[in-house]
Amino acid sequence: MRKFSLRHHLTSLEAMKAHMPATFEMNDNEACLSAWNDINQAQKALGLNFEEKDLVMVPDSTPIYDVHRTYEENYAEGPFGEFAALGAQASALGARTAPLEATATSALGSQVSPLETPTPFDTDTRHYSFFGQSVRTPFGIPAGPLLNERFTTAAFRAGFDIATYKTVRSRAWACNPFPNVLSVHPASGELTAGAPETVDGVLADDQFGSPETISISNSFGVPSQSPDVWQPDMQRAIQNAGPGQLLLASFQGSRTPEMSEEQYIADHVTTARLALETGAKVLEMNTSCPNEGKGRLLCHNPELVGRITEAVKNEIGDTPLIIKLAFMPDDADVERMMQNTVLRQSVQGFATINTISARLVNARGEQALPGEGRETSGVCGAAIRHAGLEMVERVIRVQRNLGIADDDFAVIGVGGVTSARDVQDYLSLGARAVMSATGAMWNARLGQDVRAALR
Repeated sequence: MRKFSLRHHLTSLEAMKAHMPATFEMNDNEACLSAWNDINQAQKALGLNFEEKDLVMVPDSTPIYDVHRTYEENYAEGPFGEFAALGAQASALGARTAPLEATATSALGSQVSPLETPTPFDTDTRHYSFFGQSVRTPFGIPAGPLLNERFTTAAFRAGFDIATYKTVRSRAWACNPFPNVLSVHPASGELTAGAPETVDGVLADDQFGSPETISISNSFGVPSQSPDVWQPDMQRAIQNAGPGQLLLASFQGSRTPEMSEEQYIADHVTTARLALETGAKVLEMNTSCPNEGKGRLLCHNPELVGRITEAVKNEIGDTPLIIKLAFMPDDADVERMMQNTVLRQSVQGFATINTISARLVNARGEQALPGEGRETSGVCGAAIRHAGLEMVERVIRVQRNLGIADDDFAVIGVGGVTSARDVQDYLSLGARAVMSATGAMWNARLGQDVRAALR
């Protein structure tokens, strides 16, 4: 059952608030209706007068990935929150269906605001090209929250037209210990790469805020199922994309202590080939997680990224290849990456940014995430929006300076997107597509909000 909160919100109801709680937690629609009837009787007894429109049924705020459960529990039991009914119903059908309407209905009518069935693709007046694939909107969810086909299908049905399957590897890879996600509270509300606060410590706890302002830790370690599990699951995810929707396959190489550099490159090639075998039309290679030891990112070594992408491109042929990048503070860093990848025609796009690394502490100043090597964590959400916008602007400026044509290269803007306005801000800078992880996790309606804004 989906859980709802029935909230009365008019200031004229102060007298009523003295007699009943502001929020009612219920497990089904029948209970919500019963509660509404109770409130209706109470307001009459108190001599107050309000209508059905003055009551709002608010869906459960549990995110698609339940941060209070382990990664393994999320993989086996998710998705959660408002996405849950969409994913479960669509997967049960086992076919490419039109987006499903959520099950919430009641006498409160439109105030329930269920997830509406989006406009059929063939009736939309505007289509967008995403690396040669036609999509309804240039908006979706990046690698991270969508652990398997149930998650990606739920995202499609909720109106996110590009769903990225969580980064896969050539072998099974364990997740970091629980907890993995904490709420992060930078002093100024924004987190700047390399700022003193990222070294001295940023407060992290379990007090999650509103979807518009939330920032979180991302401390998973890029877990992966083995290919015999994720390949057939990714294939089902691709098949469950609706018209005008696309499954983006994210992958990365896995470096072990005994590996040579050549073996590390070969592992990327193997994983790309495995992803391509599922039928994926566009691939994304993650270069912005600590592949090469604590504190070092693959994207900090553009020459090695160039060697890897050249080898991968030789394997996947004409299939577009995107690389996921971290924040880079200087134009020169971006230029070196482009010279080693885009100008060599091995990469067709950058997705940026991933997260900003910071030392996370609890209220006592102690390490917030348990375990060795977890003093720092990537932070995503509203706190890094400014950095994502800055990076997109920088990448496009370097692209222009190098004379790279728009037909040969595109930027996906990622970082702190929590509203349709944020999407438009990225697009206005020249991003060809935009993605939201944290914002989408807590707001299942964001995809539909973006559709409405871009229509």
